[in-house]
Amino acid sequence: MKVAFQGTKGSYSEEALYKYFGKDVEAIGIALSEDVCQALEDEDVACAILPIENSIVGNVDINMDLIFKHDFFAIGELYLEINHCLMANPGVETDKIKAVYSHPIALAQCHGFFKEKKLKPVAEFDTAGSAKIISDSKSETEACVGSRLCADYYGLNIIQEKIQDEADNYTRFLIFVKEKNIPTGIGKEKTSIAFTTKHHPGALLGCLQVFASYNINLTKLESRPIPHQPFKYIFYVDFMGALHDKKVQECLKELKRDANDIKILGSYPAGSF
Repeated sequence: MKVAFQGTKGSYSEEALYKYFGKDVEAIGIALSEDVCQALEDEDVACAILPIENSIVGNVDINMDLIFKHDFFAIGELYLEINHCLMANPGVETDKIKAVYSHPIALAQCHGFFKEKKLKPVAEFDTAGSAKIISDSKSETEACVGSRLCADYYGLNIIQEKIQDEADNYTRFLIFVKEKNIPTGIGKEKTSIAFTTKHHPGALLGCLQVFASYNINLTKLESRPIPHQPFKYIFYVDFMGALHDKKVQECLKELKRDANDIKILGSYPAGSF
């Protein structure tokens, strides 16, 4: 089975993919999230895995917009612990390193380490791409930040692990299929939806009160601007409950009183840390 992920070999998305599916799948790395979605849309792959949010920096906004745009269905959820490793070419002496390459978010999460070690962060397209740059350059004064997979793939030496400022650093991933290919028999105790609100006073409050009246526990509430519709917003909600539950069905039916464009993004087994 082919599964698409965003990034190149060694990315955290690939690490998440193997954690969820195991190694008996064909991992297809694609540079851009838009192209990951297109590959799934065109059925070049059976599934896609995308990072949705990080426990430190919040939503991955571009991916939130993409899953609203496409008719995909989330069938799984995974929380990946992020272990930022400082890596360099074999034989490189730590005190000779002057600059460190990685994705801007990874660099930001390791700001304190760089400041303490007097290292210059250099932004690149992604973590795994940075590892390839360092490997190809054979540099003796530059390093990179990435996953343990990067060290394996690009022949780099791990100098230090878990260099991020916050020890508890997790990224949440969702696994998607096309709606017509939803497998049977999967657990569905957690659901993700998106909606817009009607234009009358208290519409959002009314939506929230509906969830409360059915004793449905919300685990996430987030708003995103709607592209090409200035100052209008989509609300993303995750809640505990399966689509086939009677109270969930009744809740979603009543939600239409205050909400428009309700879209089911998925219903899946809840992941754990």
